[in-house]
Amino acid sequence: MAAETNPTRDTLKQSLALLGLEFKDEQLDMMLPSITRQLASYANLRKIEIPFDTDPAISFSPLLPGLQLPEGKAVFQPSRSTKLPIWKDIEELAFWPATHLGQLIRTKKITSTDLTKMYLGRLKKHSPVLNCTITLTEDLALEQAKAADADLRRGKYRGPLHGLPYGAKDLFSVKGYKTTWGAEPYKDQTIDYNATVIDRLTSAGAVLCAKLSMGALAMGGLWFGGMTKTPWNVEQTSSGSSAGSAAATAAGLVAFSLGTETLGSIVTPSTRCGVTGLRPTFGRVPRYGAMALSWTMDKIGPICRSVEDCMLVLRAIGGPDGKDLAARYPVPLHWQASMPVSKLKIGVLREEFNRQNRHNEALAVLAKTGMQLIDTKLPEFPARELVLMLNAEAGAAFDDLTRSGGVEQLNGQKADDWPNSFRTSRLTPAVEYIRAARARTLLMRKFQGYMSGFDALVSPNGSMSLTTTNLTGQPQLVVPCGFPTSGPISILFTGNLFEEGKLARVAKAFQDASDWHTRRPPGFEAKA
Repeated sequence: MAAETNPTRDTLKQSLALLGLEFKDEQLDMMLPSITRQLASYANLRKIEIPFDTDPAISFSPLLPGLQLPEGKAVFQPSRSTKLPIWKDIEELAFWPATHLGQLIRTKKITSTDLTKMYLGRLKKHSPVLNCTITLTEDLALEQAKAADADLRRGKYRGPLHGLPYGAKDLFSVKGYKTTWGAEPYKDQTIDYNATVIDRLTSAGAVLCAKLSMGALAMGGLWFGGMTKTPWNVEQTSSGSSAGSAAATAAGLVAFSLGTETLGSIVTPSTRCGVTGLRPTFGRVPRYGAMALSWTMDKIGPICRSVEDCMLVLRAIGGPDGKDLAARYPVPLHWQASMPVSKLKIGVLREEFNRQNRHNEALAVLAKTGMQLIDTKLPEFPARELVLMLNAEAGAAFDDLTRSGGVEQLNGQKADDWPNSFRTSRLTPAVEYIRAARARTLLMRKFQGYMSGFDALVSPNGSMSLTTTNLTGQPQLVVPCGFPTSGPISILFTGNLFEEGKLARVAKAFQDASDWHTRRPPGFEAKA
């Protein structure tokens, strides 16, 4: 990068013009000495080596004064065990939900080792087609599966995820394995500690089989190994950035997976791959050990084959860890799988559904659940303008990479890819960033007031609710609701802050009345 030079009145005038500002010549002359000193200060600041996992000394909270959070001891009542289907070949279990697989493990109808070997075999077979795996953690998986089986023999049962094989997006650090962030400059990077969510899943008895592909630095489906595909059409991308997590779950290569979302990175690939994804409330799940993109918007969540699977994973990974400043709320997770839904009020963004005209069958199913459906519109607010906060924070997170020219190694070099965004973000003034942050508070006030009239909101994928709720911090669940020839479609359920249990109950009622979440992509079926 070019070294800073002393600014002149003309360069200062031109810079201000980009921001829509015009000052008198005598005012510009007065500014020049201060600007020169600031440039020197910037240069000195850049000499400070700041480890990538260092959070800024500011934090975002989605909570506004007076908001009542769920209280008391967590009430977690999953569905009761059911009679499971008959199976002969172990590969028939590949698409079973985690709830059923966990029941098999608990009752010792199958070992974690056998289940893990089956999923490892499917990962090896199908990952090259989907381009969804960066690192197979086979040795670790077999070691963890063996430990899970030994624990069960000794009578030590760790819960419903005990012995279940899963995959994690490759932005979570795992000791002893590469953590590539899907990007060329980091493809040989190792981080010598485990992310909090990885440790928590290990404690829950889960088995890590693979570090799954992600769009480079958490954008899209393109990584240094190429484009990740959706199993519903291997000629098309699974989108991203939790590309591999969604593809592997949909193709029956893992029992469940972990993804992250800043602005659609769980919802969008879950839609493209026809699976269920949960983006929890901002601050519900600690992000320690995960690549930072936007400190005020990054969230971690599960990608699964059913709503109830998502709740089992969320229970295992949620809660403060004393390391992530954003995850500081010890809010109980209430989940009652059989809670009556007839009194729940659901806001329906009817006009948005009508514009897309693709969800009529899904809306008919929703009407049969007995919940109270109320047509509504999102409150008007220019939420898209606030996305400059994400771009500025991402630019700051990868400032060193931009200045060193490392961004030029990335596959994506188009106008809407990270390299151009990182460079452009250099022209975002701190004043405008803070103004956007203040406007974000106004959006939070307006949206939380609006949501106070509903237990949940339902909208089509592509709704403005996706951008709005990623800014306000509300949780969102995406579930498949159709498989036209153009690819899977989904609907989004939005809940109130830290009310993932109620949100999941609404979405489960929808899934209980339909079978879209049980569909399997052709070409990836297990052996009969």
